[in-house]
Amino acid sequence: MKERTIMHIDVNSAYLSWQAVYNLQQGSTIDLRQIPSVVGGSQEDRRGIVLAKSIPAKAFNIKTGEVLWKVRQKCPNIVIVPPNYTIYMRCSRALYELLNRYFPIIQRFSVDEFFIDYTGMEANHGTAVEAAHFIKDKIKDELGFTVNIGIGSNKLMAKMAGELKKPDMVHTLWPHEMKSKMWPLPVEELYMVGRRTHKKLNHLNIFTIGDLAKADPKLLESKLKSFGNLIWCYANGLEESPVFNGSHIPMKGMGNSSTIKFDVYDKETAYKILLSLTESVAFRLREAGYSSGLVAISLRNAELHTYSHQRKLFSPTNVTNEIYRIVKELFNECWQGEKLRHLGVRVADLTKNETIQTSFFDEKTREKYQALDESIDNIREKYGKYSIMRGIFADGEIAPLLGGVGEEDYPMMSSIL
Repeated sequence: MKERTIMHIDVNSAYLSWQAVYNLQQGSTIDLRQIPSVVGGSQEDRRGIVLAKSIPAKAFNIKTGEVLWKVRQKCPNIVIVPPNYTIYMRCSRALYELLNRYFPIIQRFSVDEFFIDYTGMEANHGTAVEAAHFIKDKIKDELGFTVNIGIGSNKLMAKMAGELKKPDMVHTLWPHEMKSKMWPLPVEELYMVGRRTHKKLNHLNIFTIGDLAKADPKLLESKLKSFGNLIWCYANGLEESPVFNGSHIPMKGMGNSSTIKFDVYDKETAYKILLSLTESVAFRLREAGYSSGLVAISLRNAELHTYSHQRKLFSPTNVTNEIYRIVKELFNECWQGEKLRHLGVRVADLTKNETIQTSFFDEKTREKYQALDESIDNIREKYGKYSIMRGIFADGEIAPLLGGVGEEDYPMMSSIL
């Protein structure tokens, strides 16, 4: 079987780069990419999280996800701009259209990442490295921002290649280069290895990607279940998924979260916030024609420690009251009584509604709630999302649909993808 050639295109500091290009087009004389700057939420509303940063900001050890008050301590003159998702989607679409002029098989992986299957295309644009340099420079000249392009024999290797050195670079990561380029990297730099997995691996004396690649797969499976086998395969460069042609992002899950303007001390207030988030998520599920087979919540306390809890469902659902009942149960199982500043609700294992089988949930009760949801959805679609709300939100303390699409200060792009 012929070795594949896959490219991964990743916009450098996407949100900040796109905002910088937009500002320059509007007549600004300051390029945000050339000064210490970050894209972040409203500091006044406690939605102060860094979403993207400039290279000069990195010199102050400013990190993505860091709260803005810490950023100001490190760099008092930092320029903070709010996120603008309309600009981001416009730039992402322009990038896709440019790529589509040269390559027939393109997969949008996220708002700022694309995969290209370049297998057998050397006669069109030269070697993969030549083609990558050509398209990288084309993007810079026509659209005004820079990208990194990674090249490998599969999507995993291409993505890892693009992370090797930034910005405005082309890198290869072929199987024969894996030991020299990828294995020496810290294990937390491997795709899919997060903070919690990183700590578990360190306890197993696994500190580099090479350590993980050489580890006993059975040991990893005993400690991390099937996920252990997955990351072992990734550490060894094994990944076979095709490049799915299309500009749409496959719907794997959706979620909303919110950093609250005040600390949450009591269960009743937390329930209220979780209900608001659940209403947003359930509305989006129904609007997209999906039901969820998994419900999860995430909580972040005042010390910025985040923990989560999830539950698989016997029967998928998109009914607000059913999802909220599970959300409350999950909250009661994992909340440790400390004050909270950030809460989130997420659904996954999505199934198209027409494939759903009858559940064990009381059918009359479900039909009643489905009819209620449908009526509320129709009113909101016709008259606006705040045209009807539960009485519990009438005091105005908590918005009835937190973190929904269109919230300009919503801190995570995943809420609209």
